[in-house]
Amino acid sequence: MSLWVGDVAGIDLNAMAKSTLIESLGIEVVEVRGDAIVARMPVDHRTVQPAGVLHGGASVALAETLASWAGYLAVDREQFHVVGQEINANHIRPVFSGWVTATATPAAIGRRSQVWEIRIVDDAGRLACISRCTLAVIEQRSTYAAPETRNQS
Repeated sequence: MSLWVGDVAGIDLNAMAKSTLIESLGIEVVEVRGDAIVARMPVDHRTVQPAGVLHGGASVALAETLASWAGYLAVDREQFHVVGQEINANHIRPVFSGWVTATATPAAIGRRSQVWEIRIVDDAGRLACISRCTLAVIEQRSTYAAPETRNQS
């Protein structure tokens, strides 16, 4: 059974990420499964700190991006929108190059809030970061959109 509301097959999350922080960091959704969503991010000049290691803030941006996409897919988008309310992250090991891959799975899906667990691993599959993100579900049609139809106000 799928977590997602409605037909999500036609939703192009990567197209909606154009002209946002998500695109700037090189984050790409690579898979939407019935029970999880998976994305990856390069460890390169955009995402490292001056010591040459993956920046913790980039990991948190990846985690919140994935939680937000998951929350967006898990609500009736004509009636609800999700917004980040709280996020935490534990940085387990440094990553110096390659890609990190994040998988978001639900910890709790409620009518007014959602909690997502995001596990970020390096190319060898070693845990680099674990995060938990709480989203508020608000009664408002979702405003996520591709750049050409995005509200610019």
